[in-house]
Order: sequence, then C-alpha cells, then structure tokens
Amino acid sequence: MVYTVTGELSHDNANAVVAAGLSAIAAGQSAFDLSALTKIDSSAVAVMIAWQRQAIQKGVQLQFSGYSASLLSLLALYGLNEQFQLHTPERH
Repeated sequence: MVYTVTGELSHDNANAVVAAGLSAIAAGQSAFDLSALTKIDSSAVAVMIAWQRQAIQKGVQLQFSGYSASLLSLLALYGLNEQFQLHTPERH
C-alpha cells in the first residue's frame, strides 16, 4: 500500500503534512507517492527529513515516487539526493 501526499506542501501546511506522514509511518507505510502534489516549496525537504528520521527510528526504509523535478532540484540544492530512496518507475 502506498501513502499518497496530495495538494500543496508549503510552509503554510508543513506541520500538518509532517503529522499525517508520521501517522502513516506509524501505521506501517513505507512507500510515499508525491505525484499528486500541486505545489511545493523548501518546506517539502524539511517534511521529508522529518519522515525519514521517524522511519530510521522504526528501522524502516522509506521509498518516494512521483516526485517532481522541482523537488529533485531542492534536494540537490541542499545536497540531500543520496539521503532518500527515490523510486523511478520503469518506462515501457
């Protein structure tokens, strides 16, 4: 099962998105689909770091899919590309 993050992920709602993701991790989720995000800012990186910390404490490896080029750029800007398991779907 995949946890799908939807809508906007910005400074305005980052705390709520963190809390929802942490609840999903606590419930056993490890796959996060980001394809339904309509807007992100640098808060998205902080949210992912918070999720990753929780997952590490639980001994779980998170996988992210559906991420945008904007998110990849932000992760690269902060030197965090290697910190996250980013799943690229196979092309057919």
